[in-house]
Order: sequence, then structure tokens, then C-alpha cells
Amino acid sequence: MDPAFVFGYGSLLETGAGTRCRLAGHRRRFGVAMDNTRTIPGYKYFVDAATGARPAVCVAFLDVVRDGGPGVDGVAFAVSAARLEALDARERNYRRVEVGAALDVDLGGPVWVYMGREEARERYARAAAAGAAVVARAYVEDLRAGFAAHGLALDTAPEVPVIDLTRVEVPR
Repeated sequence: MDPAFVFGYGSLLETGAGTRCRLAGHRRRFGVAMDNTRTIPGYKYFVDAATGARPAVCVAFLDVVRDGGPGVDGVAFAVSAARLEALDARERNYRRVEVGAALDVDLGGPVWVYMGREEARERYARAAAAGAAVVARAYVEDLRAGFAAHGLALDTAPEVPVIDLTRVEVPR
């Protein structure tokens, strides 16, 4: 099988080794959200770090969108078919899109990026307009650490409040 790669531009930067590169014609933004009031087996939800209460909000995450701009810096890393399958399951608010031709390097195989699903983008837009979208502070801190590990800086700020939330994993 030919090598395959994933372009990490957010939380996937923490995966370790890879090739720094730029995805041309795209920009990064907080623009995908999950509904924190739903409990989905095998997924997650968030509680207030101080009170343990589960807020009725949508929790936002980074997305990458096509916009013709200068591009997004990130890291492309090799993945096996099994790892791609696991990422597809993890990235439930995203769809996998092949973007190898838009990278500033040729990695010799397909390069995938996870872009927000329309329903996840719409969920974010509705919640943000209603004042019910937030970003977990720990997520932003993890992003900063992932970027720093690759000599990059997080260049995107949330447009919604950043609050202290604790992630709760839901068993299958």
C-alpha cells in the first residue's frame, strides 16, 4: 500500500513526528461544535470544572476552511489504514478530504485533512449567535502545546468565550 498522510492543523498536531508544511488556500478558525447536552456512546461531553455541572452549551473546536488565502501551517504525518479508520471515528464532526495538491510539499501519497461537516459548522453558527458556544480552556492549552512542539504558534483566537471545562469520556 502507498503511504498516506494526514495534515494536522489543530489537535492532531500533538501526534508527534511529521513534516511541517502549508495548506494553501485555506484558513483556520473555531467553527465546529458539538452539542454538550447529548450523550453519545463512545464520545464525550464536558462539565464545569468548578461545579461539575454539565452546561447546556455547544463546545467549539478548530476547523479549516477553503478561502483562497495564504494558507494554514501544520504538520503532515504518515498514517496506516487502521489509524485512518480510528481518526475517522474520533473526528465525528469532520469529514476527511484529500488535499495533497494544495500542500507546499510532495509527500508521495494522498494527504487527508479533516474539515468540519456542514451540520457541525451550522451547530456552531447557531450556538454562537445565541451566546451558547464556548471553547474549553484545556483544549486551547493543548493546541498551544501541540503547535509549540512543532515550532509553530496558534494563530487563531476563539470568537466565543473560553471557559474551564473538564472532559468526560462516555463508554461505548
